[in-house]
Amino acid sequence: MKIGCFALVEPFTPMERQFELIRSLAIDYVDLTDNHDGASLGVEFGFAASVSLDSHPAKIRQLAAKHKLKLSTVCAHANLLDPAAPDVYGTFQIIKAIRLAADLGIPEVITTEGDPKTKFGHALSEKERLFTICEKLQSPIEWAEELGVKLLLEPHGIVTDSVQHMGDLLERLGHEKTVGICLDTGNSWLGGAVPLDYVKTFGNRIQHVHWKDMPKSWLPKRGKVFGCGMAVIPLGDGVVGIPTIVKALKKMSFKGTTTLEIAGAENVKTSARRLREWAG
Repeated sequence: MKIGCFALVEPFTPMERQFELIRSLAIDYVDLTDNHDGASLGVEFGFAASVSLDSHPAKIRQLAAKHKLKLSTVCAHANLLDPAAPDVYGTFQIIKAIRLAADLGIPEVITTEGDPKTKFGHALSEKERLFTICEKLQSPIEWAEELGVKLLLEPHGIVTDSVQHMGDLLERLGHEKTVGICLDTGNSWLGGAVPLDYVKTFGNRIQHVHWKDMPKSWLPKRGKVFGCGMAVIPLGDGVVGIPTIVKALKKMSFKGTTTLEIAGAENVKTSARRLREWAG
């Protein structure tokens, strides 16, 4: 199994420190996690692990090569349910992420609808949610198709955390060769779905996996919270049933890369070891 890691293992340190730490854990793949338009004060002064979507590709490529890491994905998690605004990560940022991925030879960009922050977003009907997500992803899909990049939808919202609604969204978006799924084991479980059902329903449209396990203490939040950024426990210590999901992916001959979305170096190390054992 191709195992990678989120580049947010150690807080308040720059991207190079994230890459250095991930390499020290004997992990070969890394994604570009946090990112932004233009410049960032936090990056400039060394306390934010974020990549500019306007970076010269060689700068990122050389950093990965220095630490002998392979770049797997660019995260472009967006807010697709609220109205577009200059300070809302949305369509334009997803397009920039796709163009950066193409320049770097990264095959996949991962996005999602996220949680709405406005009264407008919270008041949308099911049909309106589906429409606004499709409208905001239409141009990014066209860019992805042109540049040969896959755009993967991750369960991390009220629509994508449902197997049925994810299916409706995929059908409406079309472009099956360009649009796929990044299965997030923790987010899908937290949103009230059964992660294994994504594997059974969507099969080889799952082209990347974000690994998270969730503690028993989060059971009261299930179906009420749609996604979380990081797990705080190693894989196998929670209630999601990770070994069964690994087995199902192996049975369908899953060949994609995967990413550990887990806080803390020791938790990452333990999770990587267990994943290799389960994958055989």
